[in-house]
Amino acid sequence: MTIWLTGIACLALGLVIGAACASRFGGGPARARELEEQLRRLRESDREYRESVSEHFGATAELVKHMTESYKDVYQHLASGAQSLCSTEVASRLLPASSDSVFEGGAAETGEIGALPPRDYALKQHPARKGALAEDFGLEKPKLESKDDQIAGDRNC
Repeated sequence: MTIWLTGIACLALGLVIGAACASRFGGGPARARELEEQLRRLRESDREYRESVSEHFGATAELVKHMTESYKDVYQHLASGAQSLCSTEVASRLLPASSDSVFEGGAAETGEIGALPPRDYALKQHPARKGALAEDFGLEKPKLESKDDQIAGDRNC
């Protein structure tokens, strides 16, 4: 009889501990709803962030456009002042006659070449020679001394 009571007591204790663990660590529908709500909030937050970034760059583009137009107005004012206040020779050297040429490509479209952009490579002086970007460019190979030269050098010391 004692064995039966001990068995029933252990079973009851196991059920109580199991129920406690299940309620504490169990996923249950409440936990699933909580996680789904958290996921929904994070997605909404991400969407709002993306919209704010898009609005920010849209406003930045508009401000840069206005800044460019203001710069163009200042440049045109300087060009007209140079044309009217300076001699023709000085004005033509300071500012081009058509101030829009600065903003519309001017020299690049007409084929005039002013300053060239830097190259990302170095030209070789001769096709058979190594270029300036070679690892061993400008380094001389050390001459190996023969054994006889080494022995003679040791005797002189």
